[in-house]
Amino acid sequence: MSAKTAAERKREQRERDKLREEERQARLLAYRLQIEVYHATAEHLDRVLAVCDLEEKQDALTRLIHNAARLPDEKLREFLRQP
Repeated sequence: MSAKTAAERKREQRERDKLREEERQARLLAYRLQIEVYHATAEHLDRVLAVCDLEEKQDALTRLIHNAARLPDEKLREFLRQP
């Protein structure tokens, strides 16, 4: 058996890292959310991104959900009753 080349060791390391990343995602991910977004909603989301200096839509949606969840129950109901 010959010694592994640096390229072979690097490839094996990338494979191990990929497996670890997949395992990490499997532990963290509750579910995948796929939605249709209409033009007006997309424009509002684009505004949120611009005003808050965010680049990723997923980041903005995650922050909106987490921050809304911090509201007291009545304030949350009031917030979501608005069109």
